[in-house]
Amino acid sequence: QVQLVESGGGSVQAGGSLRLSCAASSYTDCIGWFRQAPGKEREGVAIIKATGFTTYADSVKGRFTISKDNVKNTLYLQMNSLKPEDTAMYYCAADRRSFHCIITSPGLFDYWGQGTQVTVSS
Repeated sequence: QVQLVESGGGSVQAGGSLRLSCAASSYTDCIGWFRQAPGKEREGVAIIKATGFTTYADSVKGRFTISKDNVKNTLYLQMNSLKPEDTAMYYCAADRRSFHCIITSPGLFDYWGQGTQVTVSS
């Protein structure tokens, strides 16, 4: 089992920034961020493989940056130029298998955190 604990969510005005953190209890080959807004399906935001290879959703490219500290087993998501449409519950997800590291397939990820709310007001 891998425990994931997110933090850093909050409320911000459009154009602002937030930094999310996800503390993992152990190492995994794939870890990333997903989000779910009310009435919408869960969608991938950004993922990072053990190699450091990253994938971003088109909607956040150029605004969000995913990174990880392998010593601390902590994942980050720096979110800049936030928009109201970024409002959602953000989840950290991980899987031990790198071939499951597909941003469009949240169902392939075995481990999930409880989520942290991000609210962007206009």
